[in-house]
Amino acid sequence: MTKENELIALGQLRSAADPLSEIAQEGARRMLAAALQAEVDLFISEYAEEMLPDGRQRVVRHGHGPERSIQTGIGALEVRRPKVRDRAARPPQEKIRFTSAILPKWARRSKSLDALLPVLYLRGISTGDFQEALAAILGEDAPNLSPSVIARLNREWQQEYERWQRRDLSGRQYVYLWADAVYLQARMEPQAECILVVLGATPEGKKELVGFQVGVRESTQSWSELLVDVRARGLAIAPEIAVGDGAMGFWKALEETFPGTRHQRCWVHKIANVLNKFPKSMQPTVKVDLREIWQADTRATAESAMDTFVRKYHAKYEKAVLCLTKDKETLLTFYDFPGEHWDHLRTSNPIESVFAVVRHRTVRTKGALSQTTAQLMVFKLVQAAAKKWRRLKNAQQLSLVIKGVVFSDGAPENDHENRAA
Repeated sequence: MTKENELIALGQLRSAADPLSEIAQEGARRMLAAALQAEVDLFISEYAEEMLPDGRQRVVRHGHGPERSIQTGIGALEVRRPKVRDRAARPPQEKIRFTSAILPKWARRSKSLDALLPVLYLRGISTGDFQEALAAILGEDAPNLSPSVIARLNREWQQEYERWQRRDLSGRQYVYLWADAVYLQARMEPQAECILVVLGATPEGKKELVGFQVGVRESTQSWSELLVDVRARGLAIAPEIAVGDGAMGFWKALEETFPGTRHQRCWVHKIANVLNKFPKSMQPTVKVDLREIWQADTRATAESAMDTFVRKYHAKYEKAVLCLTKDKETLLTFYDFPGEHWDHLRTSNPIESVFAVVRHRTVRTKGALSQTTAQLMVFKLVQAAAKKWRRLKNAQQLSLVIKGVVFSDGAPENDHENRAA
């Protein structure tokens, strides 16, 4: 066999990279040991003035715990947790105890790896494939990532979901709400069912998952069950505005549960519905005309652009014009709220972006096994996505909305009066 045709085994390629991995792991091991030592020293220094009657220091170092393996993104690290002793003869409940924030007592994986596992699992990696999928970064032996461990984590996620569904909302307030639904086909179910999802914006401008459940289509009854449950758990203050698509079930349920909440129809859904009533050849032009409406700087400009749209297309495309104009008021509600928040209020995209990942997962796995799995999948994916959700711009404006300050074209009305003066 010539050199040109010589084959190199994959194992040889892997071993060639091992020295670099070993150097990185050894450096990480030393840094972790130094960080733990510094953490213990700082803890002991806080009690340096605590002395025993015979003059000895009360809190001292007390060796190390047994060596254990911690799974991290660069492989397994062998570490020993430093121990601290309180030498005072006191009842156990009064003893000074050291708890490491870097290395909790029972930790077997880094927090970043714990966060990675549900994302990988819920995005299509089966429990049997974890060992192989993560071997490149964790090494061939990953004892804390076996299929049985993943199954146990799955049970823990289910318990976490159940606790979340029962959480108390009496101390919460949501100024804005977004509502939408996604249809998922489970392999063990005869038909697809929809999962109803509600997000909310807190007075601090942070978006949160408020509630979700499996419903019978997007019916009024299903939405009512979700909203009534949220209210029964303590959400007594009605949101100022809710954003959703044209599904009538949600709006009727909202009127029954929070009658004072204003309505804002999602422009992304509305544009899609209007464009479906035009020939494909005309849709790019029509889309530009619609953009002139929902991107207008003032309500008056938007209404003028809508009137132009009606005159331009009513003669030949009456159904498309009616689809737009019948929701005129609820399409323009956002003008009565802070201008910095318009990008968030004109669409229910905060939910749509999460559903894109959910749909990808169901395609990869040919559907979730059951609706229980589908619920859990939505819950964990929304939790993961929530860490990257943008806060509302200029969140201090929310306090004005809560106080009932009237906004016109995105600014408080007194600002308009001051400018006019």
